[in-house]
Formats: sequence, C-alpha cells, structure tokens
Amino acid sequence: MSSDRVESSVDTAEVPTELPVPLAGVLQEFTQWLRLDRGNSEHTVRAYRGDMEAMMRHLVSRGTTRLDDVRVRDLRGWLAAMQSGGASPATLQRRSGVARVFFAWARREALVEQDPALTLKSPRVPRRLPPDLAQDDMDELFRAAAERAAETDGPLGVRDVAILEVLYGSGIRVSELCGLDLADVDHQRGALRVLGKGNKERTVPLGAPALQALSGWLGLRGEVMAGTTNAVFLGARGARIDPRVVRRVVHQALEAVPQAPDLGPHGLRHAMATHLLEGGADLRSVQEMLGHASLATTQIYTHVSNERLRAAFQQAHPRA
Repeated sequence: MSSDRVESSVDTAEVPTELPVPLAGVLQEFTQWLRLDRGNSEHTVRAYRGDMEAMMRHLVSRGTTRLDDVRVRDLRGWLAAMQSGGASPATLQRRSGVARVFFAWARREALVEQDPALTLKSPRVPRRLPPDLAQDDMDELFRAAAERAAETDGPLGVRDVAILEVLYGSGIRVSELCGLDLADVDHQRGALRVLGKGNKERTVPLGAPALQALSGWLGLRGEVMAGTTNAVFLGARGARIDPRVVRRVVHQALEAVPQAPDLGPHGLRHAMATHLLEGGADLRSVQEMLGHASLATTQIYTHVSNERLRAAFQQAHPRA
C-alpha cells in the first residue's frame, strides 16, 4: 500500500492564529498525533481539529488560557453553550467524545495533571435507521450510470461506474476507496485489500459486476494518469481521486433514481449491508466485510431488514 495516503508532516498554516501560542502549539501536536500515531483519515483529523479549536476558543473567551486550568465544569459549560445555540444531540455527543480523546492524550503527554474530561458525559442520541435504498433502486442506478458512461467522451464515465460498483459491491468507505492502490486488487480471488480505520487491514470480496467494471476502468486508467501513481482511482487531473469527487459521483448517480433518498457514498455501504443480511448473510461476516470494530454497529442493519419484513407481512398476510 502506498505511503502517500498519510501526510508525513503537519502544516503549520492550519493552526488558528487567534488562539494563544501555547494552545495553538498543543492543537498542532494533537493534530500530528491523530495523523501519524493514531492513523486517522484526513476527514477525521479535520473534524477533530475543528472540534478542539471550537472548544479552545470557548475556553479562551471565558478567560481560561492554560490547558491545565480546564475543569469538567468548563467542558460542561462549553456543551451547554452549544446546546443553547441549537447544536443537535449528535453534535454534542461527537464533540464530547473528541474532548475525551483530546484530554486523555494530553494527560499521557503530561500536558495536564488531571484529565478534566474523564467524568464528562455525552448526551444520549436515539439510534436512527440508515436511509433505505432498495435493490430495485440500485439496479436503476447502475443502468443510468452505464448509459451516462456510454454518452460521455473519455474514460471518466467508465471510472464513475467502477466507483459505484466497488462501493456497493464491497461496502468499503469513501476513504478506503480513495486509498486503494493497484496492488490492493486481487483479480484472481476477486477481492480487495483495504486499509481501514486505525490502519487496520482487511480483505473484502468483490462480485463479478464490480470486478468487470473495475477492469474496464483500469484498462483506460493510463489515459488519465499524470506522472507516476499507484492509485486505483484517479481524478480528472490524473492524481489520486479526492473524496469530494467520489461524493459528487454518487450524488449525481442517485439523481437518476427519482424515488431514492438523497444519499452520499455511505448510503451504498448501508444498502450493501442491508441487502446482504436480507440475502441470508450472517451478522459476523457482514461485520468483518464492513470493518466494524463492534458487532453492535452492524446490528442496526438487522433493524432495517426487520422493518422490510414487517412491511411485507402487513401488506400480504390476510390476518396481518
């Protein structure tokens, strides 16, 4: 796998100048730890950094400029201020979780004597079912994507079909798709080697339609490639594809399916998991394919399948 997936240094321009120098320096160190030691994706690094920058700004506005002076009441005040400003329970839960990660790291680095987030509680967020894409929706999506590729000059239409097929066929995340290298594709076994969250590697199977679409794109990839890159999927300028391009490809494809909800790439991952379970796959296998650390995360897809089963029963059973 390519070493260009993770940046090797931290851009000092990303540290907010409005913060006191000591806090700005800590934020830079935390960002570097997330990237290099924890192996988080750039999307996660940006989100964590943004959350902690917001926390630090709040603390500074309340007169706290030293990390070691932060107490749990200060963090509760930060969450309360966000709640008053209309932040959703999900946002509050995410930011309190990031604060716990940040202060646990700061304690290990001896930047604080005590961890003020140790007793910080997150608000409860009701678990919602993932948005639903039926198998008919997916069939229509792939038909429309193939037609658009046939009408598009150049290889990018073929690339877009391959992106859609691989996302749905394997259930991998956008960051995992963007990080694929040529050596990660096992054509003989019909599988992908994927580097997931926390730099955990797994192998996921890939069905015949996805393999065929991927082979079609790889045959044209050289027409787009600029310089030398091992990336499977390339952007229009020939470098490794950006996650924003992948999201745009999926959104455009879903526009061709009028009845489908407006979802991003994660919707294809949801659909793949749900359709696998509906087809009889066991929960543990689906967990491994998706790269979930906890089985509880995968279990939400069983609720989607159960809802469909209940709807079919109520529609068809004479005594429903």
